[in-house]
Amino acid sequence: MKFDAFFHIPIFLLLFFGFFILNSIAPSLFPSYYWYFGLSIVAFFFFSLFDFEIISSFSRFFYIISIVLLLITLVIGQVTRGTVRWIPIGSISLQPSEIVRPFLLIFFANFIAEKKFNFKRLIQILLLMALPLFLILIQPSLGVTALTAIGFFGLFLASEIEKKYFLYLILIASILVPSAFFFLAPYQKNRITTFLNPSRDPLGAGYNAIQSTISVGSGMMLGRGLGKGVGTQLSFLPERHTDFIFASVAEEMGFLGAVVLLILTLFLLYRIIYYSENSINISARIFLSGLFLTLFVQTVIHVGMNMGLFPITGVPYPLVSAGGSSLLATMTSLGIVMGTKRS
Repeated sequence: MKFDAFFHIPIFLLLFFGFFILNSIAPSLFPSYYWYFGLSIVAFFFFSLFDFEIISSFSRFFYIISIVLLLITLVIGQVTRGTVRWIPIGSISLQPSEIVRPFLLIFFANFIAEKKFNFKRLIQILLLMALPLFLILIQPSLGVTALTAIGFFGLFLASEIEKKYFLYLILIASILVPSAFFFLAPYQKNRITTFLNPSRDPLGAGYNAIQSTISVGSGMMLGRGLGKGVGTQLSFLPERHTDFIFASVAEEMGFLGAVVLLILTLFLLYRIIYYSENSINISARIFLSGLFLTLFVQTVIHVGMNMGLFPITGVPYPLVSAGGSSLLATMTSLGIVMGTKRS
């Protein structure tokens, strides 16, 4: 593995950024959260040791294991707030729906690159994609389902698929996306219906959106200071360390802190584009496209919902939000990126 300053520095600065803000707003996470930091860094360096061609040779195995893990979660997963997403392992819990995402991207990147497209093959790919998406949706986990689907769509964007098949994809999505609403938990449906008018239920479904926008605005230019945020330290802002980490950053570190966070993320995303343009083969390029779109949309959705622009969907900020499984999956994906570039 060669050191790439434009890739490694943004990654580890974002990790340290998250470390400091989490210590300020949710110190109770530590020291147990050190396990996730450690595992994620080990995963990053481990997967960066291998060329993408070596990793992708296990792609079919990755798909089978991913489906097995998602099924096991529904059977033995820990029930939390009416959802079944986590499997406890000793003192930590892992969320398989997050862990399997990079491996599903590898499988479908290889599968899409293997043969030329025709309508029959498109249907075959969509059916294979539908199975993990359905298993994640019924946990239920709307945010992870959406990000996984967005990653899959990114794979198609980089493939050699004909334009007419994109019309088929749009048609199928226009049918399936509205129907997915019926699989959502009541609180998730309420989040979507409340989005257009949070003030109609300011102490209920609209509370999170209102408090996050207040926190973002109250930080002004330089912020209130670490450990001095009103919404974050007095717990007016719910899930301040996960779904609303951007609002926490904006309140305690101000506009400048939020801008630094976004600039680091943009550097990282730009570097993934560079790797895509210099990828070792077509399947590596397709994988990088799916990963880029996932991280880009994840960032946009997270920032947007923190500013009241999107419905609350529980999407973490990459590498910064508390969420051990999300951190582990993202660092694993970024480690795989290192093996995609031509020598």
